[in-house]
Amino acid sequence: MKFVLPAVLFMSSLTMAQGKPAAAPGKVTYLRCGTLYDGKSDAPQKNVTVRVSGEKVEAVGVATPEAGAEVIDLSREVCLPGLIDTHTHVLLQGDITAEDYDVQLLKWSTPYRTILGTISARRALEYGFTTIRDLETEGAGYADVDIKKAINNGVIPGPRMQVAGRSMNVTGAYPLLGYSWELKMPKGVQEVDGPADGRKAVREQISNGVDWIKVYSDRSYFVRPDGALDDIPTFTLEELKAIVDEAHRERRKVASHASALNGVHNSVEAGVDTIEHGQYIADADLKTMVAKGIYYVPTLFVGEYVAEGRAATGAKVWIDMVRIHEETFNRALKAGVKIAFGTDAGGFDWKINPAKEFPLMVKAGMTPAQALRSATMTAAELLGMLDKIGSVEAGKLADIVAVPGDPLADVQELQKVNFVMKGGTVYVRP
Repeated sequence: MKFVLPAVLFMSSLTMAQGKPAAAPGKVTYLRCGTLYDGKSDAPQKNVTVRVSGEKVEAVGVATPEAGAEVIDLSREVCLPGLIDTHTHVLLQGDITAEDYDVQLLKWSTPYRTILGTISARRALEYGFTTIRDLETEGAGYADVDIKKAINNGVIPGPRMQVAGRSMNVTGAYPLLGYSWELKMPKGVQEVDGPADGRKAVREQISNGVDWIKVYSDRSYFVRPDGALDDIPTFTLEELKAIVDEAHRERRKVASHASALNGVHNSVEAGVDTIEHGQYIADADLKTMVAKGIYYVPTLFVGEYVAEGRAATGAKVWIDMVRIHEETFNRALKAGVKIAFGTDAGGFDWKINPAKEFPLMVKAGMTPAQALRSATMTAAELLGMLDKIGSVEAGKLADIVAVPGDPLADVQELQKVNFVMKGGTVYVRP
């Protein structure tokens, strides 16, 4: 795979500052796809030509390219809509142990972490994720807003982004913890206490450019004798409701890190828009999620990745959580909950392909087609961008990737993306 810098990177600084689109408005490109899964249907289309004009798909079908148009031969490839990861952290570079996390907050400056974050964003694009939702910077303020701006202005390559800036948690519930009480340590979150404080924090974050509000709704997990994963809730229900109400009033959505019984229940009752991780969700809460249209973003791979490291430090509950997580995923699928693809990349090293999530979703009960749809149409719907991305069809942005084999026959193929087009600009070629 070769990473190809788009021409936009060599534009004048004035042009980049003006935020011109990456693809020239009049440029026409034809993609000759051997197979196309357009995202709307699970049925493959054979020998399809996609006509791209500027940054959008103009037509899908059989066409003869006109003179002067660029033609890209993908006749041996399977073309797909650009993939969407709805849970990432470009400012985090893996935190399998508490020490990994502490080093990033204590020894790395925010400018240095931002430089690394630009590389993470580029890697996401190279893996075939043309859109991501980045759910907080873990102590790096609003640096994700700046990375998003740099991508939009053509300064650096990367996926289109929705960002959450600083997550919220209550005082004393989130690292850095365990240091001398005489030291005032930096925090990976914005500490918020009380409904009024929550409303103020929502307003502050929105004023600094966030697209989403994120809350941490539980901590301190343990398995009960009946097999349920229990927890200590962080916010009171009154606090959560105030945060959700304020965010929705400001036309923003709320993502809740909720891994276990009480955190999930309180989040669902408060009316959040997405449940992140959800290792354990009670059946009654699954029914409420369906009724309210709350999305589930399970992030299975990071649970397995982190469990080994945490168990080595004595936290054996993480091993049990992997098993419980798979069972919960299967129950959620059968209950009809909307499941969107998300990986928590950054919680594991960005050198690991986030598409490792797909086989785990299939193992937990999805078909390959359902797993692919979770990262295309369902994810686009979660982001409120279904009119722009999620499928390859006329009028939508030309976010198209390709793999050498059929991902609906072998979902592992999604880890082999070798062509990436975002907004009509080619970033990776076979």
